[in-house]
Amino acid sequence: MLPLDCGLEFDPAHDAEFFRGLPSRPGVVRFAMQAAGAEPYLIRTADIRRAAERLLNPPEPGSRRLNLREVAAGIAYRVTGSKFEQSLAMYSQAKIDFPRRYRELLRLRPPALLKVNLANEYPRCYVTRRISGDEGFYFGPFPSRRAAEGFAEGFLDLFKTRRCQIKIRRDPSFPGCIYSEMKMCLAPCFAGCTREEYDAEAARMVEALATSGASLTEALERDREAASGALDFERAAAVHKRIEKVSAALRALPDVARRLDDLDAVVLARAAAPKSILVFPLRAGLLAPPVVLNFSDISSGPRSVETLLRGELESAASASGVAHLKSTEGENWRKRLALRRAAPELPEHLALLARWFYSKPREGEIFFREDAWPYRRILRACGRLLTGTSQEDSGTAGNAPPS
Repeated sequence: MLPLDCGLEFDPAHDAEFFRGLPSRPGVVRFAMQAAGAEPYLIRTADIRRAAERLLNPPEPGSRRLNLREVAAGIAYRVTGSKFEQSLAMYSQAKIDFPRRYRELLRLRPPALLKVNLANEYPRCYVTRRISGDEGFYFGPFPSRRAAEGFAEGFLDLFKTRRCQIKIRRDPSFPGCIYSEMKMCLAPCFAGCTREEYDAEAARMVEALATSGASLTEALERDREAASGALDFERAAAVHKRIEKVSAALRALPDVARRLDDLDAVVLARAAAPKSILVFPLRAGLLAPPVVLNFSDISSGPRSVETLLRGELESAASASGVAHLKSTEGENWRKRLALRRAAPELPEHLALLARWFYSKPREGEIFFREDAWPYRRILRACGRLLTGTSQEDSGTAGNAPPS
């Protein structure tokens, strides 16, 4: 995705000239070894020249610090303009050099997600870090397992779906659990509801997640308006309280947490080149190679930045091979909302995205695709990044306020 595009051979006899040829810029550096088959040494650094000097200068007597002067053959490196670009460059090179242990090397752990196992007759919502194309419903990523569990606890209080892990046998003699006693579950375990009733409640729960709560809020607002129109103010007040409860539960929902098939966004970050921005398209949770916006070149060209960006994003979407599976009219809700395909690199890309999104402070900006890409907001964000103006300073939140 982001190759190391520069390199120099190392000769200890001409080390001063070698060091002068290196930039004092942040980046990712790969030290190649002289011995055939020897593993390279891969690092990310805030100063490429200083890192090379530390590892390739003659070692101090008695020092135990790592020194590669006698074994290094040369280096390859990439100058990076942001921590997000640096993380992706490190990830891309580590996959090549260390295919068996790059996840451990990068401490790359799949993020916490909510999953609803739609293959189960009585689906439930739970936290997981495993993603597969098993036709389940996946929602996230969250900053941690605790955060996902905290959101799920408040969100599931709005529905009467089960939270137990037992196999449902619909046995009337089964005593049930505390949730059924509190009337917070339809209790399919002891046939407290029909399969159709439970399926309808599960559909409401999954639809609410898929729309980030919009479907639930809109339905309740219609009920409140209907009650007010019928002069049933007591019922309208009760529905209003329920709307407030829904709003409180959704308040803890991060902007990036979405149904994975709908996780379309662009991450904007400063590029290493002057007056340039890297636009990283995200399609269904998968990162695509960045689009480079060099405003020095664009300003003198015949095409507008918006036209150029529009063409690049649409072509990047086509080249990625990621396509949303359109639902047909009358299709079962389980099939419509199920994740049918999961690329092997999907958990890794989500981990990189979550690591950046939940970092504090967070460099760069993110914008999500709703009905269409918010091109004007993206371009205004490019201006902020080029001038070093934060979203708070500009008073513009876009569609992704900073954490």
